[in-house]
Amino acid sequence: QLQLVESGGGLVQPGGSLRLSCIVSGFTLDDYAIAWFRQIPGKEREGIGCISRSDGSTYLLNSEKDRFTISRDKGKNTAYLQMNSLKPEDTAVYYCAADRPVLAYVCYYSRPDRMDAWGNGTLVTVSS
Repeated sequence: QLQLVESGGGLVQPGGSLRLSCIVSGFTLDDYAIAWFRQIPGKEREGIGCISRSDGSTYLLNSEKDRFTISRDKGKNTAYLQMNSLKPEDTAVYYCAADRPVLAYVCYYSRPDRMDAWGNGTLVTVSS
């Protein structure tokens, strides 16, 4: 059974940083790519980026490339979303999800319908 658990959310001031973790079980990061999404209440879930299952290539939403970074530690079965220079509009519930593209070196973050499993999310609030 694929399981993902996000952590690291919380309250942060504008301009601050947070690192979200996504601990996976029931599979390894060699088997599945991990994508990160966020959802503001009342809005659709938005893909932020992803990391592939083969060489760890990362793909990020253009608008967030300067602030966000995705990484992984295979030994800890954990993927990370590092967020810097946070803004109030980053306030959302952040989710990680597992996907297994046919091509091991690619991943998708614009297709939530592709995901095989989701975490329950972690709330990030950016406010002074």
